[in-house]
Amino acid sequence: VQLQASGGGVVQAGDSLTLSCVASRRTFSNGVVGWFRQAPGKEREFVAAISSTGRNTFYSDSTKSRFIISRSDAQSPVYLQMNSLKPEDTAVYYCAAGGSLRVPKDYKSYNYWGQGTQVTVSS
Repeated sequence: VQLQASGGGVVQAGDSLTLSCVASRRTFSNGVVGWFRQAPGKEREFVAAISSTGRNTFYSDSTKSRFIISRSDAQSPVYLQMNSLKPEDTAVYYCAAGGSLRVPKDYKSYNYWGQGTQVTVSS
């Protein structure tokens, strides 16, 4: 079981960045796929999640107006388009799979985790 997140980098405030999460068909075939982030000294934070069909999406209050999570189907990569980035978005971003539609924002509901990709937003 492998999840691979990519697309991170160093950008300026106001820029956009798109993260990608790829995994084996088996990993993606069931459950919610989510993005979480963790900044130094802070707890892991929910960012966005999407159901296996792509019909249901979930966002945190701090990202819902700026970020877009998407996927074409249950086996396709999951993308996180991040717009109007702010310095407070700086963190390591992780994708996770196997989550529950009942509690998509709860990191404990996810069974699989990727290695993370660093996003740094300078002011």
